[in-house]
Amino acid sequence: MFTITSPDTSVLAQIQHKIDDKTKPQGSLGQLEDIAAQLALIQQAESISITQPHLLVFAGDHGIAQHGLSIAPSEVTTQMVMNFLAGGAAINCFCRTNDMALKVIDTGTKLEADDHPQLVKQRLGNGTADFSQQAAMSVETATQGLMFGASLVADLHQQGCNLVGFGEMGIGNTSSAAAIMAAILNIPADECVGRGTGISDEQLQRKQALITQALDLHQSQLEDPLTILACLGGFEIAQITGGMLKAAELKMTILVDGFISTAAAMLATAMHPEANHYFIYCHCSEESGHQRMLQHLEAKPLFDLGLRLGEGTGAALTLPMLRSACEFYNNMASFSEAGVTV
Repeated sequence: MFTITSPDTSVLAQIQHKIDDKTKPQGSLGQLEDIAAQLALIQQAESISITQPHLLVFAGDHGIAQHGLSIAPSEVTTQMVMNFLAGGAAINCFCRTNDMALKVIDTGTKLEADDHPQLVKQRLGNGTADFSQQAAMSVETATQGLMFGASLVADLHQQGCNLVGFGEMGIGNTSSAAAIMAAILNIPADECVGRGTGISDEQLQRKQALITQALDLHQSQLEDPLTILACLGGFEIAQITGGMLKAAELKMTILVDGFISTAAAMLATAMHPEANHYFIYCHCSEESGHQRMLQHLEAKPLFDLGLRLGEGTGAALTLPMLRSACEFYNNMASFSEAGVTV
């Protein structure tokens, strides 16, 4: 389905020498140096750049939400989609501030939003099935979701985009992400389940019980990432996963946001481990379990601000750091150029 190759590491020593030869003590720009090296490795170019960066917010509803596992009902997913389209959400603010294009994708909300120039409709249904009772979707639907996400990213790449961030909106999607995490890591649900939007103790216990029930129900089918996605995933998680895999295939830089986007990254790397070379993990979410996800992926997030909103907010906030990394890599003087001796 995807052909993903690791970047050519034969130029790594040359990249590192260029960074080390800048007018600074070695390593003194910390993770900005790591970012510059990763971008240079991905782009395999003397000068690195970010062109037409896009943030994609995928929205979808979840059948598991009927059990009241969130502070809000499923209808809020569509209401927030309309808020995105009106420019009133946090992700709109951060994309505007950082000059990042924003697209909203309806992957299958319970209530369908009105048409809008910024809205891409790639609906797989009116929300997934309740995965505590049956598979969230068929394998065929999960595969279609991968293809939908891949097609969207391929179109952006053709238009000149070389960096894409992934965000999401979907009441109930922390339940899906926690279940995916538990299945991939083969650990109990209570080690993965957090409070999501800020639920009560009673809701948290119900959430843990339902995810445990789902893992037991689907246990015999949780053997590969595609069936894990079909049994436990969301329409938005499926399309994010496909988008990430296509971006990696096209050697684009991929910004991974928080808990839900990282669940998609876990699925993507389980399908194609080489994809992880193209991921930049933006932040460590406040959501319980995210740090363990990052450890599994051997990821070093760029910051920790206690974020747990989703929407791709962490990805949008990362963009200025990446632009700064490009600037120092391209234009900071070397010791010989500046006439500085150490």
